[in-house]
Amino acid sequence: MEVSPRAAMTIARLFEQATGQTLSQDRFWRIGTTLMPFCRARGIDSFDQLALALERSADRELSLDMIDALLNNETSFFRDAGVFTQIGEALLPRLAAARQRERRLRIWSAACSTGQEAYSLAMLFAEQGDRWAGWRIDIVGSDISRSAVEQARGGLYTQFEVQRGLPIRQLIAWFDPVLDQGWRVKPQLAAHVSFQRHNLLGPPPAGGRFDLILCRNALLYFSPERRHQMLEGLALAIAPDGGLLLGAGETVQGSARFVADPELPMVYRPAAARTVPHAA
Repeated sequence: MEVSPRAAMTIARLFEQATGQTLSQDRFWRIGTTLMPFCRARGIDSFDQLALALERSADRELSLDMIDALLNNETSFFRDAGVFTQIGEALLPRLAAARQRERRLRIWSAACSTGQEAYSLAMLFAEQGDRWAGWRIDIVGSDISRSAVEQARGGLYTQFEVQRGLPIRQLIAWFDPVLDQGWRVKPQLAAHVSFQRHNLLGPPPAGGRFDLILCRNALLYFSPERRHQMLEGLALAIAPDGGLLLGAGETVQGSARFVADPELPMVYRPAAARTVPHAA
């Protein structure tokens, strides 16, 4: 099946309306590669037929399934290992020093896909157990993909998924084998993590401001105007002395709400943030 220009433009427009993400013409190839199995499974004979069905149908499930199919859910446990080293050795000690009175941290793994990043953070805390004894640690993972959030909530991963980034020691420590299915996150780890479906262009998750927000490799899918809108929302969600961690190729250019952390790469702080002392 070939994708006509009209069908591609229609699908891209509907996708952007639903997610805010721009599917530019140089990425129209994704429509053919990702939606062909989607169409065949539903007896849809052409992309023009799919575009027409999406425009005219009141079937919300068709639209949600199309969005899920087009979203890029690439992720892995401890993706970009150096980032997690920086979190464990620099960011968390800084936050621990700043929150000694409250002894509570809220962390948001935004655009978390199927949840590996959020569970990686939970493992990081669990393996620093003595430092966090008596603390309340809340990790919120969110993604716009319905199917990704469902998998994250279930905490079940295939052998292939756990092999990407997880050493055998951590796999055995924090996952239980599930016959013929893979590995499931152990309850004591999952207890610190919650997941919700969330559009980054909408209001932030409820429950108060976050001390640390990870929003990696999401900005690049949005137009400059949408990126600005997204950063405005993140600014409302972050604590005055919190940290925003972006992907390696991303910046806050165009937003006055954040400034680069002078000591930590890829970390940004609210523009009006006061200096937070390091842990001794």
